[in-house]
Amino acid sequence: MSRCHRRDVLKGGSLAMAVAALAWPGDAAAPAACEVRTPLGRLRGLRQGGADAYLGIPYGEQVSGVNRFKAATPVPGWTGVRDATRLGAASFQRAAKSWAIGEPPNAEECLVLNIWTSSAPGRDRPVMVYSHGGGLTLGSSGTIYTNGANLARMQDVVVVATNHRLGLLGFLYLDALGGEEYAGSGNIGLTDIRLALEWIQQNIVAFGGDPNNVMIFGESGGGLKTSCLYAMPAAANLFHKASIESGPGIRLLSRDDAAENSERVLQSLKLGKSNWRDMVNIPPQQILDAQEALAKATTGRDIYGGAKGIAAVGLGGIGPVLDGHVFIAHPFDPDAPTTSSGKPLIVGGNHDEETSFAAMRGDLEAFRLDEAGLAGRLGTMLGTDAPTAIEVYRRDRPQATPGQIYIAIRSALFSGIGARVIAERKSAQGKAPVYVYDLTYARGDVVPGTNYPFGALHGLDMPIKFCNTDPPPADSGLFPLAGLRPERVAMAHNMSALWAGFARTGKPQAEGVPDWPAYTSDTRDVMYLDVACSVMRDPDPNVRAFWAAHASRAA
Repeated sequence: MSRCHRRDVLKGGSLAMAVAALAWPGDAAAPAACEVRTPLGRLRGLRQGGADAYLGIPYGEQVSGVNRFKAATPVPGWTGVRDATRLGAASFQRAAKSWAIGEPPNAEECLVLNIWTSSAPGRDRPVMVYSHGGGLTLGSSGTIYTNGANLARMQDVVVVATNHRLGLLGFLYLDALGGEEYAGSGNIGLTDIRLALEWIQQNIVAFGGDPNNVMIFGESGGGLKTSCLYAMPAAANLFHKASIESGPGIRLLSRDDAAENSERVLQSLKLGKSNWRDMVNIPPQQILDAQEALAKATTGRDIYGGAKGIAAVGLGGIGPVLDGHVFIAHPFDPDAPTTSSGKPLIVGGNHDEETSFAAMRGDLEAFRLDEAGLAGRLGTMLGTDAPTAIEVYRRDRPQATPGQIYIAIRSALFSGIGARVIAERKSAQGKAPVYVYDLTYARGDVVPGTNYPFGALHGLDMPIKFCNTDPPPADSGLFPLAGLRPERVAMAHNMSALWAGFARTGKPQAEGVPDWPAYTSDTRDVMYLDVACSVMRDPDPNVRAFWAAHASRAA
């Protein structure tokens, strides 16, 4: 277990950055240094505000140079006390910022994890392991909105977040070219996380965590990663429950598609099958250039659907692969994974996912469509099913504007439909419960340049479930993602307590929140997450039936 003493822990570094990395907004009390003894060696972290943070802990060996595109190996132990008071690097990526404070520049050597645990004496705490969002090409575990200090302190859990390889560095399929040496190369971004889960199994007791009670969860791209980990045979003995949030992953890329994408990458790098191994010497910036060229070459693939009208893993040509090595089956097609049949699952998303996406791409016209504009856009997306979609949504939303119907359908295509598919297939196994949610809490402001409310936009759940609802520091340049409504504090209590309750017992439950029944094909109960939570039985049955029929016709 850890011990604590007050002193300047940074030895010439920036104390302000370390404090910001521990929790935000900062605590008035001065931080203290903490030390913990793990099986690998001693770590020095920071204690403040009732939480201990150990940051930037390496869990894997070198993955650049000759090890690029290969599976990582465990980090060895060390002597002395390793400093764990600062964030480690995120995966090499094209990102101006990762919403982190005090994070070093992005780098290939990114296999690090962060741990937050309650400062109160205790042991056998539930362990909540988070995979960050950002699709499969962006993001960081250092993002302040998902800082785990408040969640650990308020819910008495241990929170772990990982950095892992992204983009082509994490998902370039080279098995067909490299044979056994590169087996699993199309999935190393995920086997990195598996390696982190192995590290957690071996070391988390030192932080007060229970290795026999581990939950994996993630939002957006982290939801996709969680969907895949839930179906990865080699990870099956490393976690015990999961939550897939705003990122349902149903299918993987085929080997043929992945090999075709790899050929495009080689062409971009002016390499061929005879000298492809020279990629290990190419600067990572050129790998990013090839990654962006691949994204442009695959823009015709609808990231919201896939052939069956349900969410599929694989964005911009980047995605995990059904390679017969790491994965022998799709995560949730045609059925839920047997490797996790006995593990409880939460799945869902945010009610208004699309508002943030439309705003980010500057598509303000989406919020003020007329009937012709709605019909035209949906015709492109849904083909001959578009008129039926409009009719079905109008039946449930008679007062909705064309823009509201469009946002509702795009939001459903992003997460809602896939979440229901996962729930139906998980429930059909009859081995462990699955719980479905729809986050409906509205942030309270409008999309700039319009009078259209953001509502429960994509990403809103990040600061909510981690209890990071206070505005970020004024000098950080970051925005209050949770909004400024006073009710955000109560909303954060609801979601964080439900998630911690699920981590603790396998059932999402919290004081002051209605009982959350498991989803079954008979009842189809959905929990609406808001300041006042409520459960609805089979909400929008006509919409559900439409999407089921659309997926069947598109197959």
